[in-house]
Amino acid sequence: MKILITGANGFLGQHLTLHLAAKGYHVLAVSRGDCRIPLPHNFIFASLDITEKQPVDALVKVYAPDVIVHAAAISKPDECEKNRPACLLHNVTATQFLLHALQALPQGKSQFIYISTDFVFGENGPHAEEDEKGPLNFYGESKLQAERLVEQSGLPFSIVRPVFIYGAVWQGLRPSFLHWVKNNLEKGQPIKVVSDQQRTPTFVEDLCKGIESIIENRKTGVYHLAGKNILSPWQMAMDTAAILGLDAALIENVTSQSFAEPVKRAKKSGLKIDKAIHELDYNPVDFKEGIRSTFNIT
Repeated sequence: MKILITGANGFLGQHLTLHLAAKGYHVLAVSRGDCRIPLPHNFIFASLDITEKQPVDALVKVYAPDVIVHAAAISKPDECEKNRPACLLHNVTATQFLLHALQALPQGKSQFIYISTDFVFGENGPHAEEDEKGPLNFYGESKLQAERLVEQSGLPFSIVRPVFIYGAVWQGLRPSFLHWVKNNLEKGQPIKVVSDQQRTPTFVEDLCKGIESIIENRKTGVYHLAGKNILSPWQMAMDTAAILGLDAALIENVTSQSFAEPVKRAKKSGLKIDKAIHELDYNPVDFKEGIRSTFNIT
């Protein structure tokens, strides 16, 4: 089975490329610039700007993937708010280009897996797949627009929504929130972390396994692939400090009012994962176990 992964130089993209390639899938990883995914290269890499229609059409036509996993996006809400045209180009228009390219293949039945976000919802989480949508910021709105394009494409599709992805990093990957906590505490630097927001943080290896199950079983529809723990960022930071043996006294418990953010974020977010558990045999790790795996602690 041939799988094309967009955003392959990103956090999820790199993890997913390595995960699926190790499982024996034929993976074409695409992203802007040079490949930043570590060896061994048991996959193909191609530099591609998915905001340009002609190169997208050409590559999809030549490779003829059985599945596209579309993980590329501008995923920083602040950046999306400040540059809405760029947000729409990368998050909506690029999705449309990929859908059109896949629709043009002779078989017309290749699967499209879209990586979305919990930001398509508003308050009162955790949310189930079919709960009413209500984005609180432009990033969430752009992802919801792309979801609707996917649903209307006529292709076999799956929409995957994770939350607050974390996991191991290496050279070429941006540090996750857990690494930010670790790096600051190791330097003895105090940090402020909010306790009035709730999330269901997603361990990246769980997310990769869930996507693999969708591919392997040709599952379609919407799936929430998140963690099973409902936690505030403050609690996540405290758990990280405890497991790594760092000074938790450096972590100041604050509210979101302490930060002047340009975009609105939900206080009570997170996703319900019952559907994924029943239909995909999804079995995410406990958050503390995820921390240990992130930092390779046995």
